[in-house]
Amino acid sequence: MIKLLLIAALLIIQTVCAATIEVNIKKFKFIPQQITIAVGDTIKWLNIERRQYHNVWFEALGDPEPDYFFPDESYQRTFNQAGQFNYRCGPHPKMTGVVIVK
Repeated sequence: MIKLLLIAALLIIQTVCAATIEVNIKKFKFIPQQITIAVGDTIKWLNIERRQYHNVWFEALGDPEPDYFFPDESYQRTFNQAGQFNYRCGPHPKMTGVVIVK
């Protein structure tokens, strides 16, 4: 019982302390290209291009290619496990990024 209470308390603390970090997309680049976050944090990718659409595709995880998002739109994802997660823009494969979750 005490063990379950401790686990529940840790999950609540982690949720309360979780952050949302923004990655901008401009001039066909993810800015910053590599980011380190904590388990439970969320990344919000914001398209600040003038006319171009993009997406954020974690292809190596087996995710299907997501929908595009356009200028002033965003996409977000929460990372609930540690690891290194490489991603790219589906329509622009030279646009790559890395999320490191500790």
